[in-house]
Amino acid sequence: MGLPSSILPPVRFKLTIAYDGTHYSGWQVQKNGIAIQPLIQKALQTVLRHPLDLTGSGRTDAGVHARGQCAHFDTSVQVEPKRLMLSLNALLPADIRIVDIEPVALDFHARYSALSKIYHYYLSWEPDPFTLLYSHFVLGPLDLKQLQEGAKEFVGTHDFTSFVNVGQNKSAVRTIYRIDVVEQTGGARLEFEGNGFLYKMVRNLTGALLEVAAGKMPPEEIRQILAARNRQRAPATAPAKGLFLAQVIY
Repeated sequence: MGLPSSILPPVRFKLTIAYDGTHYSGWQVQKNGIAIQPLIQKALQTVLRHPLDLTGSGRTDAGVHARGQCAHFDTSVQVEPKRLMLSLNALLPADIRIVDIEPVALDFHARYSALSKIYHYYLSWEPDPFTLLYSHFVLGPLDLKQLQEGAKEFVGTHDFTSFVNVGQNKSAVRTIYRIDVVEQTGGARLEFEGNGFLYKMVRNLTGALLEVAAGKMPPEEIRQILAARNRQRAPATAPAKGLFLAQVIY
């Protein structure tokens, strides 16, 4: 599956990637389990016939899906993007697809050039076998107006220590631009847009919003949980299967 091997000055390419995360341990290399990033990197090395590093926009954890994950790599091999995409998809498992490849400036960085990220979390009220792996089935009534009231408490710049898992050394200060609730047939989609999200943060926010929507917690209690900066004060994490990285905006 060779491609032209003419050596040229380095070119940086941006990949847009979709994947079903059900059977993977996440995006990044893991000691136990199969991750997505190394599979794509290996396919690139097979096609381009040289070592390279594939840098993603960020991690998605085990069981999380993506429609718009982005990554970049450099090569001095002359390639035609569409042909490269076809070659990679021929090598990759069917649940990982490269949906676009484009050349970008050498100073483009999949992670650091991102202006914002959009995540979608899918909820379903009906036990549909065709959405079982891609949404969180919620038993019992939810008040979507209350959920939206709770979402307003998260919008803005906050220290989200109470909503990120223990053991992370990064600053937990992030800015959320919007959380929209979109009703769909048999369920709803929560849309989160922010300048960045920490490990399991979207799922932890969703867990709190579900408590509000179920009437187990008033929306204004979210302020108190944020102020506590204590993960033990926040509700349980929502399951991974309902979460999608929808888009990275540059």
